[in-house]
Amino acid sequence: MNKETHFSDCCETTVIHEEALSEVRKKMPPEDPLIEVAELFKVFGDSTRARIICALNLSELCVCDLSVLLGMSQSAVSHQLRILKQARMVKFRRSGKVVYYSLDDEHIGQIFAVAFQHVQEGSA
Repeated sequence: MNKETHFSDCCETTVIHEEALSEVRKKMPPEDPLIEVAELFKVFGDSTRARIICALNLSELCVCDLSVLLGMSQSAVSHQLRILKQARMVKFRRSGKVVYYSLDDEHIGQIFAVAFQHVQEGSA
């Protein structure tokens, strides 16, 4: 980025808009939930986990299914599912000897869908 582009994005003078700041301060949530949001996006920030979320947004699948779909070992898929489970992004249910995974709730699918749509619009 050249200096001209960088400086054109900045204010040319220092003006503090106290009224706007006051309103925003009143509406800002506490820091802890914002930290949790940042952590959630970190989990989304891995391409393998994004692929798993995409697949589980389409259908409930077991580790074996995901392993074949993604071309990865079951161990590698299980490791990523463990991270997604700890972040409360996926849940599982047992049916006999098979464990099926799905998204924890509709919000995870919605977040993924909105992010995917955003990326698609940027490449159009």
